[in-house]
Amino acid sequence: MNIEIKKSKKPVKYKDALNLMETRLLDVNENNSKDLIWILEHEEIYTAGTSHKKNEILDKSIKIIETNRGGKITYHGPGQLICYFVIDLKKRKKDIRKFISLIEKSIIETIGYYKIQTFADKKNIGIWYKDKLDTKKVAAIGVRVKKWIAYHGFSINIDTDLNKYDSIIPCGVKDRGVTNLNQIYNQDYSNLENLLIDNFISNLKSEVF
Repeated sequence: MNIEIKKSKKPVKYKDALNLMETRLLDVNENNSKDLIWILEHEEIYTAGTSHKKNEILDKSIKIIETNRGGKITYHGPGQLICYFVIDLKKRKKDIRKFISLIEKSIIETIGYYKIQTFADKKNIGIWYKDKLDTKKVAAIGVRVKKWIAYHGFSINIDTDLNKYDSIIPCGVKDRGVTNLNQIYNQDYSNLENLLIDNFISNLKSEVF
């Protein structure tokens, strides 16, 4: 499969990442570049997708960057694995819902390797973990499709500072919280990004998509 894998060791500024994806999208559309899967981390930042509402910002002092991805408001920062991509759906199936399901499956399989059971929810996009008391989000998904090329991506909370979510209504969901993998089960997640890439590529190759 003709996909470039990119891993950034240092935190990447959000606008720099967005500019790279937008440029890559145009190149992919003209068949001048490969599809892309990009693993990175952002410095502390709040971003708002196209369906966000102002009342979802609880702390008016925080800076919000409005972006063109789908979804609402979320937080990015240290301890969070981000997977961005530029994937040409014209070379596959032009089915956005199936592509989202493929992302959900890839995340669930990857986290499942660490003996943590998570699930997707049709009403609330993202990946969720349910403990004895509550259901909490552990991975957020925000995708945009342009020229039938899917980009932006998803994030998985590994050791993210959960207090940062107190400033917003994360993804517009009021009755559920946010968690991270270390809070669920404190173990070594250093190989998670490699497992995630393998699962994502395997599912892209599969007959399901």
